[in-house]
Amino acid sequence: MEKPRLIASDVDGTLLTPMEQVAPRTADAVARAMADGVPVVLVTGRPPRWIPPVAEATGLTGYAVCANGAVLYDIGADRVVDVHGLLDPVQLSDLADALDSALPGCTLAAERVGTKAVDDDLQNLVIESDYHNPWQDGEGFEVPRAEVLGHPAVKMLVSHRRMTSDEMAVAARSVLGDSVNITFSTGGGLIEISSPGITKASGLAEVAQRLDATPQETISFGDMPNDLPMLSWSGHGVAVANAHPTVLEAADEITASNAEHGVAQVLERWF
Repeated sequence: MEKPRLIASDVDGTLLTPMEQVAPRTADAVARAMADGVPVVLVTGRPPRWIPPVAEATGLTGYAVCANGAVLYDIGADRVVDVHGLLDPVQLSDLADALDSALPGCTLAAERVGTKAVDDDLQNLVIESDYHNPWQDGEGFEVPRAEVLGHPAVKMLVSHRRMTSDEMAVAARSVLGDSVNITFSTGGGLIEISSPGITKASGLAEVAQRLDATPQETISFGDMPNDLPMLSWSGHGVAVANAHPTVLEAADEITASNAEHGVAQVLERWF
């Protein structure tokens, strides 16, 4: 493609190294793009509170699309700009009932969002007892299931210690169909459920509209199934070599792995 007017990148497994760091080569490529007037947008399953360390390492102060498209976050202002597709308590309860049937033994969590990255008055992540976080970060407030389901959430997270994320997604779709968006960003027994139509593509499209950029002028980078809508929406979708097989198959281009600075290798063509 010609030099893009908008750059969008997933974070974990794509922009970050396997050690979850921003490599100097990647930071330099991002800085050159921004200096040339091309916005760089983080598009991630992460909540806003997990954005500042990545933004600081890359020098980004613009928009981040969080929670797989449900939340638009202004990094520089530390402000949640928009929230789409909240799951209300009735929906969450219905989902829980269906998931107990499809995934016996699963445990649930709910992601909530306030007006900024960290809201002291809000329990952002509430988890059931025995909820398994593949990232093992120890985050989350352990509460009864009724509390997990009792307030609107931007997404539901479902974990299972004895299944892969691929297996869980197939089972969940067998009972939920397309009534919700089911995806995952790790293979370690965790799926993420959002309202229908809420994807990284919908979030990125909102940013593109705000920045007066078209899909054809956008390049995006990703590695997991939650990146597929974004890669398809963009004029040029790039998978890193370590990506999930479905992402490798769908991408317009495959670059080097995140360990080999694949995002930077592509951006260096223009910047």
